[in-house]
Amino acid sequence: METNVKAVELRELWRRYKENGDERARERLVVAYSPLVKFIAGRMASGLPSHVEEGDLISYGLIGLIGAIERFDLDREIKFETFAVARVKGAIIDELRSLDCSVRARARDVEKAHAQLEAQLQRAPTDEEMAGKLKTTVEEFQDSLLEIANSSVLALDDLWTFADPEGGGGQISVLDTIHDPSAVDPETEAQTSELKDRLADAIESLPERERLVVALYYYENLTLREIGEVLGVTESRVSQLHTKAVLALRSRFRPPE
Repeated sequence: METNVKAVELRELWRRYKENGDERARERLVVAYSPLVKFIAGRMASGLPSHVEEGDLISYGLIGLIGAIERFDLDREIKFETFAVARVKGAIIDELRSLDCSVRARARDVEKAHAQLEAQLQRAPTDEEMAGKLKTTVEEFQDSLLEIANSSVLALDDLWTFADPEGGGGQISVLDTIHDPSAVDPETEAQTSELKDRLADAIESLPERERLVVALYYYENLTLREIGEVLGVTESRVSQLHTKAVLALRSRFRPPE
């Protein structure tokens, strides 16, 4: 790695930090090796969803760089760059995992609130009602839907783990529950379980726009942008509607707490 600090100056910075605990020297080492973090973050960003900002990855990686500088042993026969790479990558991955766990917890809160409101109102709750239940504003609620959509694998063809009323359980894909008009085999039709019927009914009970988004996205294979053009709304709003629909369906089959 090339730095703006000559090798002799780097050695002096390392000596001052490791022998004297010079914090100013540590700061200059961070600056000197920061191009390594930018390089790693750029490589990792290329394999992540587009909503992940490279600048955020760099900030996470700098935490790993600082830790690597603090832990590096000058007597070890290894280049600092080699030592630092794994720690910078690890810091970025740890932060991404932490953020994803936070968003997943928020998704569970949305599912729980939806289930409670639906039971209370006997209909699908509006965004305003959901925001009130979650003690937030409508804008913040809709922003949460986008964040959930961006950070989680949230799709109707995911396998869901469920518990049925009789104490059993298993896994099912929601797409398997939607009636296929091309299926004319009576034997196949007869094998449709009560659980699949319940899930299909849940899809039918979605508000019209959410149900339409599900149909256009999964049956017609339209992109979110194309669905937005059909509905006359932004791609972001379609993403919100899709996320709300999936969380609403999942809320119907949350295991009892």
